[in-house]
Amino acid sequence: MAKEVFKSTTILKEGMKVECSARDHKIVLDEPTELGGTDLGMNPVEAVLCALGACKCIVARCYAKLHRVNLQDIKIELEGDLDPDGFMGKNPEAKIGFSEIRSKIYIKSNSSEEDIKKFIEFIDKTCPVADTLTNSPKLVTEIEIER
Repeated sequence: MAKEVFKSTTILKEGMKVECSARDHKIVLDEPTELGGTDLGMNPVEAVLCALGACKCIVARCYAKLHRVNLQDIKIELEGDLDPDGFMGKNPEAKIGFSEIRSKIYIKSNSSEEDIKKFIEFIDKTCPVADTLTNSPKLVTEIEIER
């Protein structure tokens, strides 16, 4: 199968508000008021956590039957540790992004515990967002200056 190219556009609006679009869908990201935003949406690092959780849920839905797991329900809570002093330049030793991300998976199933554990391992290995976070892609930036 050929590689697919996924595209998105982000546009900075007033303050810290950013309009994000992909295909015909839009979301607004912002910062909480204590970080200079207007709290009209989640912030980008919260969106990363949501993307990771959503991706794991989708992988679970796609592969449950193949793995003989009777998936009745799944909920994933995520939390990540981020030291704002890294981003703010206050501590050059602090990591700028997440230093750790933890997932807590609540799964409703009458499948065996062993099958569920193997299935969760499969999800963690197969989730494209998890892979992107674990094995960073090459980032390429092109600049186009408008005057």
